[in-house]
Amino acid sequence: MSKTAAAPMEPTPSTLTNPVKRYLLATRPAFLTIALAGCLLGFASALESTFSWPLALLTLFLAIATQAGVNVFNDYYDHLNGTDAVNVDRLFPFTGGSRFIQNGVMSPRQMLVYALVLFGAVIAGGLWLIGTRGSGLFWIGIAGLLIGWAYSAPPLKLNSRGLGEICVAAGFLLIVAGADFVQRGAMSATPWLIGLPYALLVTNILYVNQFPDRNADLQAGKRHWVARLEPSIAARGYWLILALSMLMLVWLVASGRLPLLTLVSLLALIPALKAGQVLSAHAAEPAKLAPAVQMTILAAHLQPVLLSAALVWTLLA
Repeated sequence: MSKTAAAPMEPTPSTLTNPVKRYLLATRPAFLTIALAGCLLGFASALESTFSWPLALLTLFLAIATQAGVNVFNDYYDHLNGTDAVNVDRLFPFTGGSRFIQNGVMSPRQMLVYALVLFGAVIAGGLWLIGTRGSGLFWIGIAGLLIGWAYSAPPLKLNSRGLGEICVAAGFLLIVAGADFVQRGAMSATPWLIGLPYALLVTNILYVNQFPDRNADLQAGKRHWVARLEPSIAARGYWLILALSMLMLVWLVASGRLPLLTLVSLLALIPALKAGQVLSAHAAEPAKLAPAVQMTILAAHLQPVLLSAALVWTLLA
């Protein structure tokens, strides 16, 4: 594959003439469900409070719009640093960006403006929520937006400095905390604690995705940990993050902060372990890593959904 050729299934101007479809797909909508899973967990953690469906729907929109904006910003800044243009090992649609700029579907300026519009919509909706539910929500919202922007944007470029994993864990933990706050109307330690296993599993999505992108990122000067370490050594980081996630969940149950039934969410270990095995075996072979990426995404959805269901069942039983 050449540096400029569009791979099969990638977006092209001829396949995306409909502007609605074009702008929708530019956000990488297939991956926005991970924000939805975080919201569900936040709602479940606040179920002892009065639940509002209108507020929940607005929260879902804002969380998804934030992730969408971060995705578009990331595409824009990865165009500027050149990593997506030279990424010949990408596993579309999982790694290497949306390819909208590289394949001529949208211009860099259109992507930048779109990202700003999405963040603007989040700010507008967030300000209304703050006025309705309390000023504490301001700090959650502003932290989420700043982390999402600073992840890839200069001068901070936190992912390029080895801080991308911290950004992802913090950003998705903020989704859980924000969803809880909107329903509860106050700050609580509960969502921050029970959201950690989920946030770490989402972090592993970023981590495994960096292996196919490693060579292109090195050329672009993105010095995240997968780029800094040899692939076989870097693969151990996946196991470390997974272990921290599962140990946190077990500790929450053992300490009485979560009911015993929530251990059902350990079933997320099944796809995560499979992903880790594939990654360890093929860390230096990007073309063989699609199953690891897919299983990691499944685990990051399965754990919060099962945990949320267990919390709801415990409350209603």
